[in-house]
Amino acid sequence: MSDVQLADWRNHALTLESEVNKVVVGQQTPIRLITTSIFARGHVLLEGDVGVGKTTLLRAFTRGIGGGYQRIEGTIDLMPNDLVYHTYLGEDGKPHVSPGPLLMSGENLSVFFFNEINRARPQVHSLLLRVMAERSLSAFNTEHYFPHMIVFADRNQVEKEETFEIPSAARDRFMMEIPIVVPNDDAIMEALVFDTKFHNVDALVDTVKPDVLQFDELNAFSSVIQNSIEASDTLKRYALNLWKATKAPLDYGVKVSGVDMNRLVLSGASPRGMSMMLRAARVNAWLNNRSAVLPDDIHAVFHSTIAHRLVFSPVYEMRRTEIAREMLSGIVNAVAAP
Repeated sequence: MSDVQLADWRNHALTLESEVNKVVVGQQTPIRLITTSIFARGHVLLEGDVGVGKTTLLRAFTRGIGGGYQRIEGTIDLMPNDLVYHTYLGEDGKPHVSPGPLLMSGENLSVFFFNEINRARPQVHSLLLRVMAERSLSAFNTEHYFPHMIVFADRNQVEKEETFEIPSAARDRFMMEIPIVVPNDDAIMEALVFDTKFHNVDALVDTVKPDVLQFDELNAFSSVIQNSIEASDTLKRYALNLWKATKAPLDYGVKVSGVDMNRLVLSGASPRGMSMMLRAARVNAWLNNRSAVLPDDIHAVFHSTIAHRLVFSPVYEMRRTEIAREMLSGIVNAVAAP
């Protein structure tokens, strides 16, 4: 693919970002990271309180890339089959089966949103993880394929009753965890509360220009980006040093206040995690009109691609968000960049 075509796609990607930024205000960093995950073809965990605009954000992106949008709510009684089909009594008094959220859009499923995934049981997580990994599902003696699907999952971070924490092996399947927080800007906060255009989500999402990108072309174009953006040997060594530092931060002089660093890390980033980090860094370089990955591109995605993969001693797990942030910032500062 020529540089002209790469530039043309970049313009479309930046148009998509600006369209989403119009309807979800004050979230430029999360929107850039979600754009990155879409072009890197990676699944995403969303972290944030209730009512901060996660659903609006995903619906806006889906309108911009096309394809089907489906969602399901995590509940304590949700069963794996509920993702695939649901049964009901028809007007004829007989039981009927209709497709569940995973099957409803068929092969055109573009964005699947699992809200409050940690309210669902591990059996449900297991099915979802298999679908995420294989992008296919066997049901009704038929193999169903979801070649264009990206899964977004939100965790309820406040309530601990009737929740099932996602195990580290499951978290590792997600390319990123992206925090969505209320903007700390008085003008934006005032607009969200008092500007009536933000009160009707359906009308708001309808203002997004449709089909800025073609969802069914993203897989092929993602491969082009990965093959077109260079990573030098020096940069690869830098990435390897960052990886080693996630496993043994003390070896690089990294300390976190109030933490026994000898006991903190049970497991650093995985090989899968580091490869996903580099995929995301290549996309970030492309979005910034560069033909090679710089340390800045790694820094832009380092926290969101690595923090959720770290496994800490149980005594520190309750504080994992703040500890991971401080530790990864310390690693970026301690490991010499080329």
